[in-house]
Amino acid sequence: MKARTKKLTALLLAVAATLSLALSGCGSASDKQDGGQSVSENASESANQTDGSVIHVGIAQDLTSSLDPHQAEGAGAREVLFNVFEGLYKPDSEGNFIPAVAETYELSEDKLVYTFTLRSDVKFHNGDTVTVEDVKTSIEDCMTNQDSPAYIPAFANIASVETPDEKTVVIALSEADPDFMSYLASVKAAIVPADSEDLDTNPIGTGPYQYVSRSIQENIILEKFEDYWGKKANIDRVVFKVCADSDSVTTSLKSGSIDMMAHLTATQVAQLGDEFNIVENTMNLVQALYLNNDFEPFQNEAVRQALCYAVDRQQILELVSDGKGAIVGSSMFPNFKKYFDESLNDIYSYDPQRAKELLKEAGYENGFSFKITVPSNYTQHVDTAQVIVEQLKAVGIDAQIHQVEWNTWLEEVYTNRNYEATVVGVDASYLAASAMLSRFRSDSSSNFVNYKNADYDVAYAAARAEISDEKQTEYYKACQRILAETAANVYIQDLPEMVALSNRFTGYECYPLYVQDIANIKLAE
Repeated sequence: MKARTKKLTALLLAVAATLSLALSGCGSASDKQDGGQSVSENASESANQTDGSVIHVGIAQDLTSSLDPHQAEGAGAREVLFNVFEGLYKPDSEGNFIPAVAETYELSEDKLVYTFTLRSDVKFHNGDTVTVEDVKTSIEDCMTNQDSPAYIPAFANIASVETPDEKTVVIALSEADPDFMSYLASVKAAIVPADSEDLDTNPIGTGPYQYVSRSIQENIILEKFEDYWGKKANIDRVVFKVCADSDSVTTSLKSGSIDMMAHLTATQVAQLGDEFNIVENTMNLVQALYLNNDFEPFQNEAVRQALCYAVDRQQILELVSDGKGAIVGSSMFPNFKKYFDESLNDIYSYDPQRAKELLKEAGYENGFSFKITVPSNYTQHVDTAQVIVEQLKAVGIDAQIHQVEWNTWLEEVYTNRNYEATVVGVDASYLAASAMLSRFRSDSSSNFVNYKNADYDVAYAAARAEISDEKQTEYYKACQRILAETAANVYIQDLPEMVALSNRFTGYECYPLYVQDIANIKLAE
């Protein structure tokens, strides 16, 4: 561990000599965390104090402005809202779909009609019992909410939602879709009250925790829902603390300001003592140097391929992740086992000479300059970008890093596509291959890299139209190969997931999705 830290430190010192980093918002976020946050949090806790247990969980960024699950964007929002909202079904830690608001469902022989029977004992956090009208309204909202960044395009395939009696909801599809249950099990398809008007600021769900309060850029407080239909949560109160300043995370953990933090780096973990248990997994995402394909040099496929040859992914793993994580060659991570194609990892081996040849063929023999916009609250992405900058120098490319706050990244990079390149991790919001691959369709509203490829569009459409699971998987793998061979982006790794949990607590479980399930955590005996 120490050897790795020294190597990365040496490299980053070299980077510091050549880069001018724009540390937008880091200082103010840290100030709020150390000063203003405690005032607001204490006020909230005093007003809603319970006599039971409390856990303080660090999160790398605040949620987006809306707390409505049908509107909230970003993985950071889902990892918190997972505790508040549920769909008709929901995923478990093994990736299975288990009953939630519904207790059972039946699928017609033609695979077009899903008939759900609701539980009779599910209550919303406002005390109202869930009705078929709540379910119908929620699903129809998902169908029509096409301007939302959280919109699932596959919901356009729903032909109708009917409620023949007080316990039955019938959803009919226009075309069979073997992934449909994965969409319904997503937080994005949460069941909410039909008459709710202020979910943006007062989220009401059916999950094991209910919303208490929120202080922007400081914390979100949840409380155990005593009328939860299933197994009650163990911890009475959860305080999600915004820790946007990654440099202060280990200090906050060691001081007891937070009891748990996910997405830590190997260097951060090495600074913690035996008062913490470290849970290791992978993040189930694809970290890449994502390229704006509308930016002039990146419009050229040969240039994008040159970047793939110029980036040494194994060195990034060693320097940034202490050798942990998994190399990926396209937009799919290894835990999506039946879809993941490991052979794509070998399409671009590290070959700076080949990179120079491709740059010359593309008319960039003398290289070019571009800017990498990186969210400053994710240490792994910042460190990865710094290593990439050094590696690209070897082929004559001058890359500069521009660090921004998370909300700025969402607006400028993801929404407005006003960027040249970025290092970030893209995850799956639901357990289906389409969650990773739909964004690269030419007409996708989520296609923030502006990738356009007719062959890809055809292959993706074929996958969506295919009923056979085996053939659909083949089409999805064809999509991944097209992304890899055309170098849509510089694919790097599925990052290692390291979660620090105070040994005062136990019961943490890893999920094949980017969520934090607090309900199973309990005080250690």
